[in-house]
Amino acid sequence: MTTARTRQTPRQRQPELESEFARSPQLGYEASDETGVVRCLSHGYPTPLARWHFHDEYELHLMTATSGKAFIGDWIGPFQPGHLVLCGPRLPHNWISFDVPEGGVAERDRVIQFRHEPIERAAEDIPELREVKQLLERAKHGIEFFGLSERAHEHWHAVKAVRGLRRFGIFCEFLADLAQCTDYRLLSTVQIQGAEADAQVDQINGVVNRITANVNETISMGEIAAELGMSESRFSRFFRRSTGNSFTDFVNRVRINSACHLLMQTDHLVTDICYQVGFNNVANFNRRFLEIKGLTPTEFRRQADSRFGGSL
Repeated sequence: MTTARTRQTPRQRQPELESEFARSPQLGYEASDETGVVRCLSHGYPTPLARWHFHDEYELHLMTATSGKAFIGDWIGPFQPGHLVLCGPRLPHNWISFDVPEGGVAERDRVIQFRHEPIERAAEDIPELREVKQLLERAKHGIEFFGLSERAHEHWHAVKAVRGLRRFGIFCEFLADLAQCTDYRLLSTVQIQGAEADAQVDQINGVVNRITANVNETISMGEIAAELGMSESRFSRFFRRSTGNSFTDFVNRVRINSACHLLMQTDHLVTDICYQVGFNNVANFNRRFLEIKGLTPTEFRRQADSRFGGSL
């Protein structure tokens, strides 16, 4: 028997997995037998390609026309021409345009798509490629770059115009610009910035994994500091240096991120989600959610529903 608080069958709102066989040249893709590690794509809007989906490749998106809402993982925000975002493998994404003229637009999005494994393997023997490893790690969360749109236009056309080794060389130059860009923001979830030494990386990863795996449990900073043999003040400095957040802020961000996933993928009530992610009262949950996401949980769910590009 169901209650008024829950539905018998929770609604699941999963992104679509994009497979290689769906990448038709008629949709704007380059034929797979014409490309190597790097593939170019451009498309207009509306298009079957604009949907809530994910895939195994990185995608660098440069929006060239229209404005609207971007959906990157659990991030929702505006976009306009010049919006430049790198999405990592299996990070769900979609862009929904609001100001489309009658008949649509011929080109809205220029994309460069590339695979992780060849670059990772090559970086083992080519030290220069190691410069992009931190960039690719950050891309797991989606990266929005600022001040690079003109360069991105030039790079995209240069990559598109050639094949083979010349294409890969120009693509590497593009990656170098992205890796050296310091004016960017991470879009989805929290990001570990790294620590000074391998032992510290292991320590901070252990703490972060514990927080994310036990999101609904109360975890004391004093308890973790004692386990690591640190004073609370030393642990606090260590944690902020490694994650860019205070311990309390980080825990709140992880919990709000978990709440975003539940809001997007289920019909659980907001009040239920509040307790599922470790908050002990709804008012505090709503306040923290608004601080971190810039909108209420209810408004987040309403806006997230539009990531599919239609009414549900």
